[in-house]
Amino acid sequence: MPLERANAPVKLSLPLQYQQDIFTELRSEDELVVLARGLGLLHLITNLLHFYDAAGNNLVLVVGADDRENEWIGEALAEHYALSKSPLARGLKVINTEKATVPMRERIYAEGGILSVTSRILVVDLLSRLLDPEKITGMIILHADKTVATSLEAFIARIYRQANKRGFLKAFSDSPEPFTTGFAPLANMLRNLFLRKASLWPRFHVSVADSLEGHRKAEVIELEVPMSGKMREIQNAVLECVEISISELRKTNTGLDMEEWTLDSALHRNFDISIRRQLEPIWHRVSFRTRQIVSDLTDLRAILHALLTYDAVSFVKYLDTIMAAQSPPPGSNKHSYSPWLFLDAAHVLFQTAKSRVYEGKLSNDFSRPSLSTAFSSELKPVLEPLPKWNVVSELLGEIDHDAYIHPANTNETNGTILIMCNDQRTCRQLREYIGTMHAKIHHRSEANEDEDDFDEDKPSAEVMMRRRLRDYLNWKRSLSNVNRNLSQSTNDEKAGKSQESPAAQNQQHGKPPPNKRRRVRGGGAVTSASGRVPNTSVQTEVELPGQVVGLLNELQSTEVEETQKEEVVVDELEYMEDYYELYDMNDLIMIHPYDGDMDEHILEEVRPRYIIMYEPDPAFIRRVEVYRSSHSGREVKVYFIYYGGSVEEQRYLSAVRREKDSFTKLIREKSNMAVTLTHDKSAEDPQEQFLRTVNTRIAGGGRLAATASPPRVVIDVREFRSALPSLLHGNSMIVIPCQLTVGDYILTPDICVERKSVRDLITSLRNGRLYNQAETMLQYYKTPLLLIEFDQNKSFTFDAFASASAGTTFSTDYGFSSTGAATSSSSSSLTNPSNPKSAQHLLVLLTLAFPRLKIIWSSSPYQTAEIFAELKKNSPEPDPLRAVQIGLDVDISDFSDSGNVMAATGIEHRIFNLLPQDMLRTVPGVTPQAVERLILETENISDIANMDIEQLDPLVGKEAARKMVNFFRKSVFED
Repeated sequence: MPLERANAPVKLSLPLQYQQDIFTELRSEDELVVLARGLGLLHLITNLLHFYDAAGNNLVLVVGADDRENEWIGEALAEHYALSKSPLARGLKVINTEKATVPMRERIYAEGGILSVTSRILVVDLLSRLLDPEKITGMIILHADKTVATSLEAFIARIYRQANKRGFLKAFSDSPEPFTTGFAPLANMLRNLFLRKASLWPRFHVSVADSLEGHRKAEVIELEVPMSGKMREIQNAVLECVEISISELRKTNTGLDMEEWTLDSALHRNFDISIRRQLEPIWHRVSFRTRQIVSDLTDLRAILHALLTYDAVSFVKYLDTIMAAQSPPPGSNKHSYSPWLFLDAAHVLFQTAKSRVYEGKLSNDFSRPSLSTAFSSELKPVLEPLPKWNVVSELLGEIDHDAYIHPANTNETNGTILIMCNDQRTCRQLREYIGTMHAKIHHRSEANEDEDDFDEDKPSAEVMMRRRLRDYLNWKRSLSNVNRNLSQSTNDEKAGKSQESPAAQNQQHGKPPPNKRRRVRGGGAVTSASGRVPNTSVQTEVELPGQVVGLLNELQSTEVEETQKEEVVVDELEYMEDYYELYDMNDLIMIHPYDGDMDEHILEEVRPRYIIMYEPDPAFIRRVEVYRSSHSGREVKVYFIYYGGSVEEQRYLSAVRREKDSFTKLIREKSNMAVTLTHDKSAEDPQEQFLRTVNTRIAGGGRLAATASPPRVVIDVREFRSALPSLLHGNSMIVIPCQLTVGDYILTPDICVERKSVRDLITSLRNGRLYNQAETMLQYYKTPLLLIEFDQNKSFTFDAFASASAGTTFSTDYGFSSTGAATSSSSSSLTNPSNPKSAQHLLVLLTLAFPRLKIIWSSSPYQTAEIFAELKKNSPEPDPLRAVQIGLDVDISDFSDSGNVMAATGIEHRIFNLLPQDMLRTVPGVTPQAVERLILETENISDIANMDIEQLDPLVGKEAARKMVNFFRKSVFED
């Protein structure tokens, strides 16, 4: 959220003791700082950046910051400048894809200051010498926990440190968990960052604890709210499904590290992601049931979250969407239900969820095979409210009373009530409840029609819940009509085909076709057993149409509800939080979602006296502690609300425990860690460097000659999204980034490589782009290569080819191989090699059309780097200018006096959208050479479509221009 637009500048919080200690360390040390969440990491970074900004004549780079962090840092530096009035400070400049022109970046680098540069642009500018690493004063890397060996940030740190030994390098992170996985993770991370020292600052650090637990400690009141009986019953049912699913995974996937495969770990956000990451190397060998269970864990964890955050009606609607997604299409009998839906606990889940919304007398009805139970009497609304709603209404009343008895110092603290939630959906729900909780719908009792049956002063969610139940019933009725129409149309099609197909006639009458085996799942025949048979079918309660109509009639809008709808639901300022200062801050209730480090802005701008944490968040509690400890005159009272005995409480406690355990492991590793050695190629033995550059090609090896430099590779700038350029650079190769028209990697004057991931390969085969690329490579190079590279963290298979059909995978061996054979008898148009539309078939056609095209299979970028090293042995080095010149209509040889290939070509390495390029290639008359020219000279396809022949002639030629104009102006209607 932007800063408050006030006449006086916002006061900066005073630094605490632990912040001063970290700042003092950073001024003299290059180190990795790992700080606990919520302790003001960005505040610390901006103070450090201001220190270098105020000194002047510095060029400091910020790497890894996103757009919102750039905004945060920029505003903080502006505030520092307003207070210090330093004449040398210049603030933050951001270089991203919107400012990716070569002259502009060169000018900004020359001016110096504090620059935030995206990683992909920075690595290209460093390699192309648009930015000289020796002129950099220092570098600050954010989100150091993401700096793995193949990341761009590690690549940047390597380039910087190899060329600049004097500049400073500092890295920061507030996520300690990633530093504790694997063997010696902290040492490996320091090696990736070219650092030797780590500084750890957990919440239990002595300096941190003394700073936050002094006499200015914030007052925190914990409120444990008990869940309703039905909510607890639903939670137990879902947890039972999760536990059974995890048990099934442990049984069917032995040999893996299953220490974290527990019910407690399942409460964390990344549990299903971590399981999928463990299974990905063997994903082609796991059963379909295992894949389905992994997907089900995501749904079950989402249900647990929805139970505590959604209202009762929205929760039932969410369950209906899950069931609809699992159900077969209308008119089809092919079921793919998830295993957990057949558990007794799933039946309890659906039944109890509906009983929170409406209920009626139930009786078993087995007259219809598709139903197990149905409501047999008139439905009555229940509309169970969330227990936290009543607590919030009581707290608001208590806060009003406390503010009246003990008025606050308005110079330091506003009377604003700040309510914090997890997401915008919960914020909207709570905003609607607070706006309607005092609206009453008077129900007359049958005994005495002159008396109301409830207390008018008691807050109620009935108005909001009735409105949501009406919307839900209308939604469900419209969904049923759509399914009925689809089913009818499908049955009509089958009836028309049954006259020609005996097998179809047999299926229509419930008989399997000859020589076909039928699997009955879900109960197609009438059962004679009484009650529900466990683990045999997916059964939910079904409402009859007449009952739904009767319930809708009872829920018709009243005059009170219509008035509330106009006043509350239609809020013109709901998404205009920038202008909340238009209100009286002493009478304002702000409902805001947790937003990480941005929450510090909210606290500083709003200066609330009362904070209601509607949902627990340990990082925000620490931010409140830092806020209160930094301002001696500001009072703040925090109400911490959570459901007792719920997964919400367990998730909060588990998150705190995991962070503490992570810091404990880091402290232990740091104490036992030897000196971290950062391998520096420039420090090698000179004789060893000489032997690396020996060229034995001359005279068949009878004569030795040393080349002037190590081997080099010309790489297209768009390839820096991958890890391969970093690995090539780490393998003692000189990486030269250029805007190439033909190929992705130029290894020698004769070898050109087009690299494709499996997903990109399929897309390029289908749209014909790969055919054009192969054609241009064969035109200009003697040895064109197609490199198909698999993901190093996934199984080396054609599993991506089989994503459209269940159970079909194609595997290959490591290194050079063919496509292999199917491991399943089922096939589809995407995976059947004999089908003309399959990727394998198109790949064979490609090799038949271009016999000189060689195909290389690589299991990972690491293996690709080794393959490139072997291909470059005993071969001359490529010429960057010639590689750029190939495929262009202009001659760039006269502009190479600067020695900078990127600047000499005059081509900016902008990030172009691939989809418009693919569309442009399909236009008649557009050649591969013309595509690059059109991309550079025009803005979008709309501009090209509106050009005439005279405008297109200089770009593509007259004949191609005529074809393009005829194509765009041809009528879509037949004559």
